Amino acid sequence: MKFFKYVLALHIILFSIFAQAQEKEKQMTREQRADKVYEELFAAKRGGSPTDPEFMEILQRLIFGEVFYIGELSPQDRELVTVVSLTAMQTLPQLKAHVNAALNVGNTPLQVRESIYLAAPFIGFPRTLNAIGVFNEVMKERGISLPLENSATINEENRFEKGLELQRKLYGNEVRQAMQALPEPYQAEVPDVLTKFCFSDFYTRKGLTLQQKELLSLVVLTTLGAEKQVPAHIIGNLKAGNDRNRLLAAMVQAIPYIGLPNALTTINLIKETKLENYKPIYE
Repeated sequence: MKFFKYVLALHIILFSIFAQAQEKEKQMTREQRADKVYEELFAAKRGGSPTDPEFMEILQRLIFGEVFYIGELSPQDRELVTVVSLTAMQTLPQLKAHVNAALNVGNTPLQVRESIYLAAPFIGFPRTLNAIGVFNEVMKERGISLPLENSATINEENRFEKGLELQRKLYGNEVRQAMQALPEPYQAEVPDVLTKFCFSDFYTRKGLTLQQKELLSLVVLTTLGAEKQVPAHIIGNLKAGNDRNRLLAAMVQAIPYIGLPNALTTINLIKETKLENYKPIYE
């Protein structure tokens, strides 16, 4: 009984501290919020640019003082969203900074690596290798031994089976049915390659939750402007357990990096999707 009272009192105290911190943040100016987030991400005081101070101030206040406070998304997931956006765009100098930031806010090296690996089916191996090179550079600078742990959960014998099982839960047989109009052997080989490349080789890996994998995949597709593939991945996200708020928060987080047009396209598609038709397959 005493232990229960102690735990209850501790929860009340922690809730009070959290509420006070939230209220304090609400009262902060955009500049103050930017200072706070910037230091958390980059372990340095926010500074200006000697050549373009006005532009840099617009950038920093928007990203760190405004966008970072919109929606319910953890700092860890916000930085993974940023990492995959920059990976897809191949903006490698900025990617290096945000690989460091992703680690600074609490992501593990494995989570950051797997986020970059996950982009491969969407952007191809060459661009993914460029991003992996940046990641490896950061690891060496931080004194982290490479390679990191093996995250594979499949083998050659069950590769196709495990990928197809996961794909069907999220997407059914939609792709396979759509490819039936192709001549042989492509009507079977094209959907098989998709299953093996995306779901078998990457979605089955350890390091990220299924919710994170689906969310980051949607971010990559949005960054690429792959409008035809986005609706299916919105539904995949809902089945994986991501709700509308989480999807919208990720799109807003991506806006300063990928620009408004592609982000707004996905935001509108999220708005138009009937959420009540899709239930999470994993509770």
